[in-house]
Amino acid sequence: MSPSLLIRPSTPADLPAVTAAYAWNVLNGTGTFELEAPDLAEMTRRRDDVLGKGLPWLVAEREGQVLGFAYANHFRPRKAYRFCLEDSIYLAKDAQGQGVGKLLLAELMSQCEDRGARQILAVIGDSANVGSIGVHRALGFEQTGLIKSAGWKFDRWLDVVMMQRGLGLSDSTGPVDQA
Repeated sequence: MSPSLLIRPSTPADLPAVTAAYAWNVLNGTGTFELEAPDLAEMTRRRDDVLGKGLPWLVAEREGQVLGFAYANHFRPRKAYRFCLEDSIYLAKDAQGQGVGKLLLAELMSQCEDRGARQILAVIGDSANVGSIGVHRALGFEQTGLIKSAGWKFDRWLDVVMMQRGLGLSDSTGPVDQA
């Protein structure tokens, strides 16, 4: 029996592992279009920004080791978008393909819904990113768009896949906060 996986809110102590996992994805993957890995101070700033908005930043941990992280942020800064969030999920190299991303995303969606979000979007780098597309599809996301050749990384053009899923009452009623 494998040790259990814990999905929990992140802490400042997680940030070195979060920074390392994200750096690996920046330097080796096409799920993010960043070309230079941010340092610990920048990742700390990003986490503080998300938490300061009252949004979740989660980590997946097994036996004290952070395997990945996920967070939600507003899709766009204008107030009308306040019920529409964008997810971000990144795993350490050794944690990929084990279902960690799916568990992180499921808990992230639940926490976003609890905070009143009605839509969650995935802006997935690289239309060949079958892992991320598959995880989102398995949790009910539908592809809503494709932006062709939006990024240039690793000497090739990369598409962006847009996926979306309603949360809670979705768009069947107006939100509680009408302001």
